[in-house]
Amino acid sequence: RTRETRVLFLALSLTCGVLETRTMTTLNQMHRKGKPKFPPPKLGPTFGNPQLKGVVLKTMIRKPKKPNSANRKCARVRLSNGKEVVCFIPGEGHNLQEHSIVLVEGGRTQDLPGVKLKIVRGKYDCAHVQKKK
Repeated sequence: RTRETRVLFLALSLTCGVLETRTMTTLNQMHRKGKPKFPPPKLGPTFGNPQLKGVVLKTMIRKPKKPNSANRKCARVRLSNGKEVVCFIPGEGHNLQEHSIVLVEGGRTQDLPGVKLKIVRGKYDCAHVQKKK
């Protein structure tokens, strides 16, 4: 190969990200297949946002997975993007009821299957955890 061909090959392979993830392809293969398409990154439970605002539809008590036995306080929340999710209410005691406005952040509760969000205490209608006397 001539020097120009090697430089062209190197430039093409660097722009396509070929050297990072795959074995080296020839110019003919690159011409046939085109640029490699990478899948979009997976979005977390808050759909790419750090927090989301939502309205409480219903408060409920969930039972945890096998070795644990305490009841966990949860709420069904309609988020600002229209999705309905179940969120964990951290801390002891809460003042949430139907139609309360809450702020929701990511972070799953390990012993509750399907609960991937937590309600932020001290924001909107969800009060801080009360201090013990």
